[in-house]
Amino acid sequence: MRRTTKLALAAPAACAMLLASATGAMADESYTMKLTDTMGNKSGSTSTATLTIDGDNLTVDIKGKGFTPNSPHAQHFHGSFTEAKKFMCPGPDQDKDGDGQVNVEEGVPMYGDVVLSLTTEGDTSPKSGLAIERMPKADAQGNLSYRRTIALPAGAGAKLRNLHIVQHGLDANGNDKYDMEALGESSFAKSLGVNGIPEEATNPATCGMVSAASVGNPPSGGVDTGNGSTEGVEAAVPIGLGVVALGAAGRAWMVRRRTGDES
Repeated sequence: MRRTTKLALAAPAACAMLLASATGAMADESYTMKLTDTMGNKSGSTSTATLTIDGDNLTVDIKGKGFTPNSPHAQHFHGSFTEAKKFMCPGPDQDKDGDGQVNVEEGVPMYGDVVLSLTTEGDTSPKSGLAIERMPKADAQGNLSYRRTIALPAGAGAKLRNLHIVQHGLDANGNDKYDMEALGESSFAKSLGVNGIPEEATNPATCGMVSAASVGNPPSGGVDTGNGSTEGVEAAVPIGLGVVALGAAGRAWMVRRRTGDES
């Protein structure tokens, strides 16, 4: 009798332990993404991104090659945490002005606004979208490496599959730096009142969908094109503040680089 009682008491405890173990094993989700130049911008860049989700903690691991050497590259999650959204990576047909490049203004209606900035440290909200001094920098061979764990808002981890990663910055004229000679001045930065930023520095270089991302018809109007306010991370300070930061930090970085080249 005593032994039977002990077994009866032990059984629920064992089941609870097994359930906890199974739940823990299933807690992590992992996605592997290929980031390529879907835009036809001739960036020469490719990356592989591995995303590991543990509840609302996200670990992002990116390995890339073919980037502008010794140069920072802004990178973000774009899209929406609202499951109804239908964002996707743009193709060459989004080059509306026929200049051979899909720039930021032409890409945003397809892939959506910034919802997470993949900075190396500090803030990861949209306001750090162009915090160039905190973005990963390619090495002398154009290789880019990034790893960071980010705490997401409650419930956002389950909706991550609706997003895209976009990496910016390309070397259109093959001189291993961002300059005005190839594509001129960034129309995106200029539209926000920041002058002197090369288009090469802001144009998208790669794009990739998170596994099981929503696909379908191109978004149109209102929030779908990033012009309205939404809940959670998207209701943040406009990316224009980030461009202002890019104007200050980017120009300082370009001056430092020019000084180094001259020396």
